[in-house]
Amino acid sequence: MIRLLKRIFVFALLALLIYFTVDVGRYFFYPDVAGLKTIRPGKTAFMEYRENTWREKGIRKRVKTSWVPISRISPYVLKAVIIAEDDKFWQHEGFDFEAMQKAMEKNVQKSKFRAGGSTISQQLVKNLYLTPAKNPIRKIKEAILTWRIERNLSKRRILELYLNVAEWGEGLFGIEAAARHYYGKNASDLTAREAAALAVVLPNPRRFKPSGSSRYVTRQAERIYSIMLRRGIVIPDYDNAIREQDINGEKSDVAGKTENDLSDGSTLPEGLP
Repeated sequence: MIRLLKRIFVFALLALLIYFTVDVGRYFFYPDVAGLKTIRPGKTAFMEYRENTWREKGIRKRVKTSWVPISRISPYVLKAVIIAEDDKFWQHEGFDFEAMQKAMEKNVQKSKFRAGGSTISQQLVKNLYLTPAKNPIRKIKEAILTWRIERNLSKRRILELYLNVAEWGEGLFGIEAAARHYYGKNASDLTAREAAALAVVLPNPRRFKPSGSSRYVTRQAERIYSIMLRRGIVIPDYDNAIREQDINGEKSDVAGKTENDLSDGSTLPEGLP
């Protein structure tokens, strides 16, 4: 009887190992990430996860999303998001090991698994193909897909995809939808301060709102804005003029700068996002 139980245990363990090997291994070939060079992703795994959660709770709701090309996103948004989420975006190859180490140390100190040190590339993968679950198997899948995406897509395309699939509120996906919802304007017209506030809420968009009265959001947005000032991304007089235009209902022209500023990252000063 003991021998039989041992055999069953070994076979079960072997079957489990084979299952996980196949389940993880398929991500070296599937999905077709190279297609993202030219194809816009449809409903992402994260969007489907959100809708399934609502359905289970009996809530009739659909995600809100609107695609916009990177040339029609305010350059302030691109730079604020990189500062807030992944300041080494242009330098790394998908993984920021220093940030991951700091996040691990922080988790150990607090005895919690919260801070992840994920790059924009990793967050894009999670949004497109995976779920919010935090477990070792999912992290392995994320690593494989991140490695593939970094080798198939340009940094500019990765950033464009991320800004269009990231969640900015309960079921609110993409920078264009966020700009219209919170500020009543297009993504191309967002100011530096608005961009900073939007960047702050990305880690927890269902808890924090960029246009709310949260002291945390206000403080962190000011920190990001100060970095943008210090790096020369924002010119105070110009920014004030843009804000006055917005107040008076006039349209700013910052959108036209995006294409040249971020075609490959080379026109930015050294060390900037």
